Amino acid sequence: MGFLQRLFQKKRTESRSVPSVSVQKEPARRRMRVGWSTDVGRQRQHNEDVILVAEANQEGDNPLPPFGLFVLADGMGGHQAGEVASALAARMVARHIIQQVYLTMLYQREHGAGEPSLQEVLVEAVNLANATVATVVPGGGTTLICALVLGSQAYIANVGDSRAYLVSSEGLQQITRDHSLVDRLVELGQLTVAEAANHPQKNVLYRAVGQGGVLEVDTFMHAIPPGCCLLLCSDG
Repeated sequence: MGFLQRLFQKKRTESRSVPSVSVQKEPARRRMRVGWSTDVGRQRQHNEDVILVAEANQEGDNPLPPFGLFVLADGMGGHQAGEVASALAARMVARHIIQQVYLTMLYQREHGAGEPSLQEVLVEAVNLANATVATVVPGGGTTLICALVLGSQAYIANVGDSRAYLVSSEGLQQITRDHSLVDRLVELGQLTVAEAANHPQKNVLYRAVGQGGVLEVDTFMHAIPPGCCLLLCSDG
């Protein structure tokens, strides 16, 4: 009996404090969800829009933030000239930004150097595309909107009337401004918004990639909060 009691009775355990271990979870890294679409529409026979998308995600210790480069160009100057101009501009911009930003950031992360000035790189990229299009496609041109997204921060450059919007539960917020004749007249108070919508010169641009010279490029820096989307679009 004593043997059975010793076999099945609960063992007495000493009560002692165990030091608690604080486990800090790293915040989940945000990943981009990307989609794009292009359509010729019902009014035209050719679509001169070009979309270029480049993404990169790095894993491991001390990774770079999620990288996204999104370029949209809407060609002008007739079917062939507009199509060539938009494709050439998109490629030139993407190549310059990837070389000067992403590849440079990879190198600098390894060697502990500083990071490039992102908005300056965007302006350089668009002006490089402008000079190239003016030389290769005389008489052609294109609008251009590009967004460089690093983590939750967007760096945007635009020329022409292709736009960037922030889409949230509260609606659409236009980030960029058009470089069109009628929009400039509205800014100067010479046209109302309603008059501009039906103006015979509503599609005339005073600034476009391919016009030559040093191009003035608008740049914007905008946060993309959780639950929001960045939308780039042409005028259709």
